[in-house]
Amino acid sequence: MPNLLRKPGPAPHLQAIDPESVHEDCPNWNYVAFDVLKLEPGQALDRETGDWEHLLVIITGKMKASVDGEVLGTLGGRMDIHSREKGWSLYVPNGATFSIQAETELEVALCAAPGMGNHPVRVIEPDDAPMEARGTGANTRYVNAIMMEEKEWADSLLVTEVWTPNGNWSSYPSHKHDHDDFPKETYLEETYYHKINPPTGFSVQRVYNDDRSLDETMAVGDGDVVLVPEGYHPAVALYGHDLYYLNVMAGPMRKWRFQNDPDHDWVFQRDLKA
Repeated sequence: MPNLLRKPGPAPHLQAIDPESVHEDCPNWNYVAFDVLKLEPGQALDRETGDWEHLLVIITGKMKASVDGEVLGTLGGRMDIHSREKGWSLYVPNGATFSIQAETELEVALCAAPGMGNHPVRVIEPDDAPMEARGTGANTRYVNAIMMEEKEWADSLLVTEVWTPNGNWSSYPSHKHDHDDFPKETYLEETYYHKINPPTGFSVQRVYNDDRSLDETMAVGDGDVVLVPEGYHPAVALYGHDLYYLNVMAGPMRKWRFQNDPDHDWVFQRDLKA
């Protein structure tokens, strides 16, 4: 059985996911890399992006940043990820070097995918638009589409964050994006980075395909990452525990086209009529 659940390691590198590190469980994984760093005030990181464009999503805290020697100043300010507050991000193209230094306790996600050098450095500040509510009833969740396809700021990366209230379902009705069949469906690998409030709880996520050759159900703890190499991937927040997750997707085409599980599509059709 593949190991799709990745537990955090010790600080500063809580997570470090790339095609090489997940090859044993996801041999066809080629498009998504995902790291999480937890830095104390004054700690710094310098990194070359190489062939991978990066989006640095500040989960919590503040940091100084520079790219190729250009000082960008202080970024960030969200101190509680469960406040349902939009945060700051920094896009860095492939073939660049960036430096960050924590000004406060800092948790930052490094989302990466193949780059082609078509986009400049971009600081993404939180806007004043209301959070997008999706679903109804116990399927309600709140979405901040940081860098989805309508924002033509990247070559490959699609990144969004989602808040799911306690007891609610998310990424539901169950859907998949594992076939290169545009415009009906696009092939996109995906990671889910879960944060639980309070952190002693858990969420549950299932990853399964049509013939059930892949069928994994996981209790997901605070700071865990779930890999979605293929298949449907619904999640649910434990009663009494709110769920935040950060999604990173990438594939051969920067388009998000998905298919619902036929067994669950009636839920989507019913909600459309509501």
